[in-house]
Amino acid sequence: MASARFETRRLTSDAMFVVCAACTLLIVTLLLLVSGYLVWIGIGSIDLSFFRDVPTGDVATPGGMRHAIEGTVILLALAAAVGVPLGVAAGVYLSEYSHEWFFAGPLRFIADVLTGVPSIVVGILGYELFVVPVSRWTSNSVSFSGYAGAAALAFIMIPIVARTTEEMLRLVPKTYREGSLALGASKAQTVLRVVLPSAFGSISTGIMLALARVAGETAPLLFTALGSRLLTRDPSEPFPSLTLQIYTYATGPYPEQKKLAWAGILVLLALLFAVNLLIRVVAARHAATRLGKV
Repeated sequence: MASARFETRRLTSDAMFVVCAACTLLIVTLLLLVSGYLVWIGIGSIDLSFFRDVPTGDVATPGGMRHAIEGTVILLALAAAVGVPLGVAAGVYLSEYSHEWFFAGPLRFIADVLTGVPSIVVGILGYELFVVPVSRWTSNSVSFSGYAGAAALAFIMIPIVARTTEEMLRLVPKTYREGSLALGASKAQTVLRVVLPSAFGSISTGIMLALARVAGETAPLLFTALGSRLLTRDPSEPFPSLTLQIYTYATGPYPEQKKLAWAGILVLLALLFAVNLLIRVVAARHAATRLGKV
């Protein structure tokens, strides 16, 4: 009887392993097919001029996307400079100080809701909160800017980083906190020097996911940054980005611009891969450094 029950459990375990392996293989295959298709259709339009030139205005020879690549990097840097510190601070509060204040529950609920808000809603909100007031102060018709676009992207990043940070900090053993407090450290010192470094690798993964989410957004930038075909590094003006340029070219009727749109998608994926790899390397080195000190 016991042997029959054991055999049934073994067969069930083997069957579930096969199902999980098949699902994993299917997902990886689809990912490789999509990536391969993007490389096949977009690599032909990528050359030195793609990264060096700006749009010419001629639909037969549309030029390159240097302005959009630089604009995307600047927008992501500005959004991360605002969204990452605020998101991490909110996550630290929800994990370490939530029991001391009554509004931790509502704050956590709001963060969960904001995580699922459609990006076009964020774009309209950014338009009303940043573009319209600045237009009134400066007496301009409409004051689209890179700052407004970065603020909209940061608004998307904050709840993602906050909830990820909270969950990762909760995984840090309580003995770490108790040991630090027992040695005479304050709670703030414990959080900054013990808890946060212990969860740095996991928190960096959440930051990476937030960056990947906002890097592919177009709707918020349509309402805030507007886009530009000029090379500019001044975020106070209408600002270019890869997603906006891809949207403009992909929805247009001109074949040469559509080819550049595919190339832009490939470059955007490569940029996300580079950011992902950089954060992974930093997290791995940080973990190795901590193990070396221990």
